[in-house]
Amino acid sequence: MKYQKNITLKHLLINGKKQIGLKFYSDKVIHSLIKTLSNPKWSKDFGMVYVENNSKNFKEILDTFRGVAWVNLSSFSSKKALTKGTVPLQVDDYRKRKPKEGKSRCPESFLQKLELKNYSLNTARIYISMFERFMDAFKSRELLSIDEEQIRLYLQELVHQNKSCSYINQMINSIKFYYEVVEQMPNRFYSIERPMKKERLPKVISAEEVQMIIDNTNNIKHWCIVSLLYSAGLRRGELINLEIKDIDSKRMIININNGKGGKDRITLLSPLVLNGLRNYIKEWSPRPKKYLFEGLTGEKYSATSINKIVRVASTKARISKNVSPHILRHSFATHLLENGTDLRSIQVLLGHSSSNTTEIYTQVAINHIKKIKSPIELLNL
Repeated sequence: MKYQKNITLKHLLINGKKQIGLKFYSDKVIHSLIKTLSNPKWSKDFGMVYVENNSKNFKEILDTFRGVAWVNLSSFSSKKALTKGTVPLQVDDYRKRKPKEGKSRCPESFLQKLELKNYSLNTARIYISMFERFMDAFKSRELLSIDEEQIRLYLQELVHQNKSCSYINQMINSIKFYYEVVEQMPNRFYSIERPMKKERLPKVISAEEVQMIIDNTNNIKHWCIVSLLYSAGLRRGELINLEIKDIDSKRMIININNGKGGKDRITLLSPLVLNGLRNYIKEWSPRPKKYLFEGLTGEKYSATSINKIVRVASTKARISKNVSPHILRHSFATHLLENGTDLRSIQVLLGHSSSNTTEIYTQVAINHIKKIKSPIELLNL
């Protein structure tokens, strides 16, 4: 059934108490039904009617307007699914930290919700760090008493401090996580503006430069690390989490478990790289037991070590660009595109949710540019 009338429910905080806001266009029928609700009030600040936020009032709203008007819950209910990470997140290290004088600490409810939602450890670290900085800025205030305008002024101050768009977006995400997920007030700050995202092209190196980097690695382990990053388009974290069993030599694929966003996928296993991996497993001491690349005591290889391996090999190869593991991933995608691989296949190999993310590589692929002649070639110079 299509309803001509509709009401949108909003989360409001008035005088420190949670309220249900009812936003609607002026209508005699709706006005009459609003009056039948339990103690409806008008908020001049928010420009809408509101009632106390409790399960009884919520049910009463749904029952009152059933069959009369469509009740829009998109700004009220949160239905985000849990991530499907295979390893439960634990943030006990943050709980056990020694308090620092004058510094705020995330409430336990914040840490607990991160664990229940099974966010990635990297995302959890960012959210905790950002929200504690936010709390430091409002030490004298109760968190639930901070309103939208005060948050907007705080974000404006970050802009004045020349914080990057990425930093400000991470700050907004951590604030929204607390109010919308922890305090269960979805879209309370729905009108907070985000900085305009700058469209930056991915940095890419040539196939010849990749060859030079691989040729200048120090040993077979480093050779395998750099070769895998490039040949399979792996993220640094995905490489670190690779277990020996994830290398499927029968199907010639690599299984990526619990990648970015908790997603699983498969990617390419090059025969050349497989041969290198077999030599590495056979020759390296101590031999890896669980993870493909381990430290001296059998723990996962560190992210810092991966960065250093790529940087040192690039320096030895006399490449002036600042090459990182992610640049090797960008180069993998771009070189595939330049060699005729379709965008959909590249999207699947990279694990991108949206084709829009993958399409950025069309702007750095140069195979079509090589066919274009500059107009200067037409001059008689």
